[in-house]
Amino acid sequence: MRPSTFLLVCVGMASFYSSAAGGQPSEHPLDRSQARSMTITRLGIVATSQTLASQAGAQILARGGSAADAAIAANAVLGVVEPMNNGIGGDLFAIEWDARSGHLTGLNASGWAPERLTPEFLRAKGFAQMPASGILSVTVPGAVRGWEALHRRFGRLPWSDLFQPAIYYAKNGFPVTEFISAYWKADRAKLAADPNASRVFLVNGAPPDAGAVFRNPQYARALELVASRGADAVYRGEIAQAILRTSERLGGVMTAEDLADFKPEWVDPISTTYRGWTVYEMPPNSQGMAALEMLNIFERFPLAAWGFMSADALHVKMEAQKLAYQDLRRYDGDPRFARIPVAAIISKAYAAERAKSIDLGRAHCDVSPGEPQRFGTDTTYLSAVDREGNIVSLIQSLYEGFGSGIGVDGFGFTLQNRGALFVLEGGHPDVLAGHKRPFHTIIPAFMEKGSLHIGFGIMGGLNQAQAHAQFVSNLADGGLNIQAALEAPRFTKLDFGGCDFLIEARVPASVRQALVARGHRLIERGDFATPMGGGQAVLHDSAAGVNYGASDPRKDGAAVPEPAPAFER
Repeated sequence: MRPSTFLLVCVGMASFYSSAAGGQPSEHPLDRSQARSMTITRLGIVATSQTLASQAGAQILARGGSAADAAIAANAVLGVVEPMNNGIGGDLFAIEWDARSGHLTGLNASGWAPERLTPEFLRAKGFAQMPASGILSVTVPGAVRGWEALHRRFGRLPWSDLFQPAIYYAKNGFPVTEFISAYWKADRAKLAADPNASRVFLVNGAPPDAGAVFRNPQYARALELVASRGADAVYRGEIAQAILRTSERLGGVMTAEDLADFKPEWVDPISTTYRGWTVYEMPPNSQGMAALEMLNIFERFPLAAWGFMSADALHVKMEAQKLAYQDLRRYDGDPRFARIPVAAIISKAYAAERAKSIDLGRAHCDVSPGEPQRFGTDTTYLSAVDREGNIVSLIQSLYEGFGSGIGVDGFGFTLQNRGALFVLEGGHPDVLAGHKRPFHTIIPAFMEKGSLHIGFGIMGGLNQAQAHAQFVSNLADGGLNIQAALEAPRFTKLDFGGCDFLIEARVPASVRQALVARGHRLIERGDFATPMGGGQAVLHDSAAGVNYGASDPRKDGAAVPEPAPAFER
């Protein structure tokens, strides 16, 4: 029986909710557990984790920009206002859906390791595993080449226009928001360890409090160079030279060729079907295949009949997470260097085999990877939809807070530490090699059913694939709309192996007790807990010509609509 706590109540939207995107009407239409309403408009919407970034994207839409233009502008602002999570020192993945053709395109703008960064080099330096921070964890940042590729293919406005809001906030300052201040304070020690990072990001030796106005004129200069000279500023020009000087000074091995030769890759998203929806994720080197494997396992069980937030349903979802993540750990990597059995891992037959190992009465704490070959076949996320219905689902990250902790000389940003996700174990798909891309946790996603098309994503390292699967189940099994599906309580596991899960306190005590009785070790977190990640979503109903937006209360952001052209003359 579905707990009434999680019933979605709609106000004047019964026909929409009764479609595959919605929820069930209530006897009391003004009572609901959903905290926020969706943003609904016939114009465009930009949903991000910080309201100023959402507003910047909406302004770009109002100037005639495309969803891709808006996503780039919003992402550039996020690099200013949420600097611990993203910026021009990080990587990017995106999915673009074209409303006219219905075509879906993926972009992998994750950077590669320097050519000279090898297992042999690191072992000679005394490393038994990849360093988690510092200059030797740095890989080539792919984000700006990713922006360039998106703009060339899907942009409408001039390139330089897209960076004006970000330049404004970097020069003039912005009041730091609540969650972002807390993230900032958590990384104080990392920032203090690097002179460049501490000069820029610590004010009088401390991270800024919520409401404090923060300025970053160095980063404004970097963005001005990107706006005026294009992506080459980062990969061949003045910023590239600063990156190389910083690396050389600290004993890094990045070369001019490592930067100049990097190019992003257009890819086809991978997909599965779930309860009538088609769900798309990015292929390796991202973790998207784990989300699809989880959904295929979910499908073997009657989650809606049980109640999508019941103990039975959550038990299955947790067990599916363990199975899919062991496969992720064993098989994911850069497909240009290793053969990744993607088709087998996301096949229905493989999921049926894996699902057989789930005991409905008992949690398994020691789960092994499967054999898919037998079956053949801290981050920022944003989504944007324009008035024509084109959707961009985009995610960008430095990996951990402030990435490597290394600030680039004179330019006010830190470099990512994505190299930390390589392994040094010979024969593993993710073993470090020059010009190889590491395993990536960041994944944008997309799903569609009939006239409904949704761009969505949920941040948070290893949280992401499992959060994606829970979001899809919330829609398909729970009948929730996109805002309620983001808000619904989640569980997460941020490592591999064992029976421990973080779980939000809003899951009823009786459900949690039933899960503990089956052997799960639950660590209760707050009602809207940061480790569960913050998500954003936009939905385009192509039959009605209406757009919907949603923003997760676990972040500081909002889904902001494009302003109407009421004052145009």
